[in-house]
Amino acid sequence: MRAVIQRVSHASCTVDKNITGKIGTGLLILLGIEESDATADLTWLAQKIVNLRIFNDENGLMNKSLAEVGGEILLISQFTLFAQTKKGNRPSFIRAAKPEQAVPLYEQMISELSRLTGNPPKTGIFGADMKINLLNDGPVTIIMNTKDKENY
Repeated sequence: MRAVIQRVSHASCTVDKNITGKIGTGLLILLGIEESDATADLTWLAQKIVNLRIFNDENGLMNKSLAEVGGEILLISQFTLFAQTKKGNRPSFIRAAKPEQAVPLYEQMISELSRLTGNPPKTGIFGADMKINLLNDGPVTIIMNTKDKENY
């Protein structure tokens, strides 16, 4: 599982000109699910995300978690995080999980983030053509990969 985590002042997702999810201060999470991913990857990643101390404290230092600032989450499925560009110029997405596997894991991530924060994340629509609007705060952007836990 790969996640691009952005600290935002606000973010929203629009599908067919309808807003499907909108947050104020919090995290925009782009989530890619790989064929080899399992519930253990999801649990580890959700814990890391909600406990990241990337929000400013009263001294302007990144020292507070999402819960400590009362932040929200906008979770967006993004299979393109598994793009392979080694050959040619057209990306291959062969490692990205197929919808039969990815949708249940995406839904489990929604549930897990909701359980951990006490606040259900806002979402896009899995597989839809989504337009994401955000104001990255900092900017702070962190990339995590559950297959490389020793570096996160």
